[in-house]
Amino acid sequence: MLIVGCGCRGQALARELVPAGHAVRGTTRSADRKAAIEAAGAEAVVADPDRLASLLPWIEGVSAVCWLLASATGEPQQVAALHGPRLRSLLERLVDSPVRGFVYEAAGAVDPCVLEGAVAAVRGAGESFRMPVELVTADPDDHGPWLAAASAAVGRVLG
Repeated sequence: MLIVGCGCRGQALARELVPAGHAVRGTTRSADRKAAIEAAGAEAVVADPDRLASLLPWIEGVSAVCWLLASATGEPQQVAALHGPRLRSLLERLVDSPVRGFVYEAAGAVDPCVLEGAVAAVRGAGESFRMPVELVTADPDDHGPWLAAASAAVGRVLG
Protein backbone atom coordinates (compact mmCIF):
# COMPACT_ATOMS: atom_id res chain seq x y z
CA MET A 1 0.00 0.00 0.00
CA LEU A 2 1.28 3.47 -0.87
CA ILE A 3 -0.31 6.31 1.08
CA VAL A 4 0.18 9.58 -0.77
CA GLY A 5 -0.28 12.29 1.82
CA CYS A 6 0.77 10.39 4.93
CA GLY A 7 0.04 13.10 7.48
CA CYS A 8 -2.10 12.55 10.56
CA ARG A 9 -4.89 10.62 8.80
CA GLY A 10 -2.47 8.66 6.63
CA GLN A 11 -0.46 7.67 9.69
CA ALA A 12 -3.62 6.57 11.49
CA LEU A 13 -4.51 4.45 8.46
CA ALA A 14 -1.01 2.95 8.46
CA ARG A 15 -1.43 2.04 12.14
CA GLU A 16 -4.59 0.13 11.15
CA LEU A 17 -3.11 -1.61 8.12
CA VAL A 18 0.30 -2.71 9.40
CA PRO A 19 -0.99 -4.94 12.23
CA ALA A 20 -3.39 -6.51 9.71
CA GLY A 21 -0.34 -7.70 7.76
CA HIS A 22 -0.11 -5.03 5.07
CA ALA A 23 3.19 -3.50 4.05
CA VAL A 24 2.66 0.26 3.97
CA ARG A 25 4.74 3.00 2.41
CA GLY A 26 3.84 6.63 3.20
CA THR A 27 4.89 9.77 1.39
CA THR A 28 5.91 13.12 2.76
CA ARG A 29 7.26 16.19 1.03
CA SER A 30 9.66 16.83 3.91
CA ALA A 31 12.36 14.53 5.27
CA ASP A 32 11.65 16.08 8.68
CA ARG A 33 8.35 14.18 8.78
CA LYS A 34 9.75 10.73 8.02
CA ALA A 35 10.15 9.77 11.70
CA ALA A 36 6.43 10.25 12.39
CA ILE A 37 5.49 8.03 9.45
CA GLU A 38 7.95 5.36 10.54
CA ALA A 39 6.57 5.53 14.09
CA ALA A 40 3.19 4.60 12.56
CA GLY A 41 4.79 1.44 11.16
CA ALA A 42 5.10 2.54 7.54
CA GLU A 43 8.16 2.93 5.35
CA ALA A 44 8.57 6.69 4.96
CA VAL A 45 9.64 8.14 1.61
CA VAL A 46 10.11 11.68 0.40
CA ALA A 47 7.95 12.24 -2.67
CA ASP A 48 5.95 15.20 -3.90
CA PRO A 49 2.62 14.49 -5.62
CA ASP A 50 3.14 17.75 -7.54
CA ARG A 51 6.16 16.06 -9.12
CA LEU A 52 5.06 12.62 -10.23
CA ALA A 53 8.62 11.72 -11.18
CA SER A 54 9.43 11.78 -7.45
CA LEU A 55 6.43 9.55 -6.67
CA LEU A 56 6.50 6.92 -9.41
CA PRO A 57 9.60 5.03 -8.21
CA TRP A 58 7.77 4.31 -4.94
CA ILE A 59 4.95 2.32 -6.56
CA GLU A 60 7.37 -0.57 -7.06
CA GLY A 61 5.87 -3.58 -5.28
CA VAL A 62 2.67 -1.70 -4.37
CA SER A 63 -0.75 -3.27 -4.88
CA ALA A 64 -2.86 -0.20 -4.13
CA VAL A 65 -2.50 3.56 -3.76
CA CYS A 66 -4.36 5.82 -1.32
CA TRP A 67 -4.52 9.46 -2.50
CA LEU A 68 -5.25 11.28 0.78
CA LEU A 69 -5.01 14.89 -0.31
CA ALA A 70 -8.57 16.21 0.05
CA SER A 71 -7.47 18.57 2.81
CA ALA A 72 -4.36 19.79 0.98
CA THR A 73 -3.56 23.44 1.49
CA GLY A 74 -1.71 25.93 -0.65
CA GLU A 75 -2.39 28.02 -3.68
CA PRO A 76 -5.81 27.13 -5.12
CA GLN A 77 -4.32 26.42 -8.57
CA GLN A 78 -1.72 24.07 -7.09
CA VAL A 79 -4.34 22.21 -5.03
CA ALA A 80 -6.63 21.95 -8.06
CA ALA A 81 -3.72 20.51 -10.08
CA LEU A 82 -3.22 17.77 -7.46
CA HIS A 83 -6.82 16.67 -7.99
CA GLY A 84 -6.86 17.34 -11.72
CA PRO A 85 -3.90 16.92 -14.07
CA ARG A 86 -1.56 15.27 -11.51
CA LEU A 87 -4.18 12.78 -10.43
CA ARG A 88 -5.23 11.94 -14.00
CA SER A 89 -1.63 11.51 -15.07
CA LEU A 90 -0.92 9.19 -12.16
CA LEU A 91 -4.02 7.12 -12.87
CA GLU A 92 -2.94 6.68 -16.50
CA ARG A 93 0.55 5.59 -15.44
CA LEU A 94 -0.79 3.00 -13.01
CA VAL A 95 -1.98 0.89 -15.95
CA ASP A 96 1.60 -0.18 -16.63
CA SER A 97 2.48 -0.79 -12.99
CA PRO A 98 1.89 -3.42 -10.32
CA VAL A 99 -0.84 -1.23 -8.75
CA ARG A 100 -4.24 -2.86 -8.99
CA GLY A 101 -6.39 -0.65 -6.77
CA PHE A 102 -6.89 3.01 -5.94
CA VAL A 103 -8.47 4.71 -2.91
CA TYR A 104 -9.34 8.39 -3.28
CA GLU A 105 -10.18 10.69 -0.38
CA ALA A 106 -13.21 12.51 -1.80
CA ALA A 107 -14.12 14.74 1.15
CA GLY A 108 -12.14 17.47 2.84
CA ALA A 109 -11.26 21.15 2.71
CA VAL A 110 -10.57 21.19 -1.04
CA ASP A 111 -13.15 22.99 -3.21
CA PRO A 112 -16.07 20.57 -3.74
CA CYS A 113 -16.09 21.31 -7.49
CA VAL A 114 -12.43 20.24 -7.69
CA LEU A 115 -13.19 17.05 -5.77
CA GLU A 116 -16.19 16.34 -7.98
CA GLY A 117 -14.00 16.45 -11.10
CA ALA A 118 -11.44 14.20 -9.43
CA VAL A 119 -14.11 11.69 -8.43
CA ALA A 120 -15.20 11.52 -12.08
CA ALA A 121 -11.58 10.92 -13.14
CA VAL A 122 -11.09 8.17 -10.54
CA ARG A 123 -14.33 6.43 -11.49
CA GLY A 124 -13.46 6.75 -15.17
CA ALA A 125 -10.04 5.21 -14.61
CA GLY A 126 -11.62 2.37 -12.70
CA GLU A 127 -13.97 1.63 -15.58
CA SER A 128 -11.43 2.14 -18.37
CA PHE A 129 -8.60 0.23 -16.74
CA ARG A 130 -10.78 -2.35 -14.96
CA MET A 131 -9.14 -1.42 -11.69
CA PRO A 132 -10.99 -1.42 -8.38
CA VAL A 133 -11.40 2.10 -7.05
CA GLU A 134 -12.94 3.28 -3.82
CA LEU A 135 -13.97 6.72 -2.61
CA VAL A 136 -13.64 7.77 1.01
CA THR A 137 -16.48 10.24 1.51
CA ALA A 138 -16.48 10.32 5.31
CA ASP A 139 -15.75 13.70 6.90
CA PRO A 140 -12.00 13.79 7.62
CA ASP A 141 -12.66 15.95 10.68
CA ASP A 142 -14.65 13.08 12.22
CA HIS A 143 -11.63 10.88 12.86
CA GLY A 144 -13.22 7.57 13.90
CA PRO A 145 -15.72 7.22 11.04
CA TRP A 146 -13.14 8.51 8.53
CA LEU A 147 -10.59 5.90 9.64
CA ALA A 148 -13.17 3.11 9.50
CA ALA A 149 -14.25 4.19 6.00
CA ALA A 150 -10.66 4.46 4.72
CA SER A 151 -9.68 1.10 6.18
CA ALA A 152 -12.75 -0.55 4.68
CA ALA A 153 -12.01 1.05 1.29
CA VAL A 154 -8.49 -0.36 1.34
CA GLY A 155 -9.87 -3.79 2.21
CA ARG A 156 -12.27 -3.66 -0.73
CA VAL A 157 -9.64 -2.67 -3.32
CA LEU A 158 -7.26 -5.33 -2.08
CA GLY A 159 -10.17 -7.80 -2.18
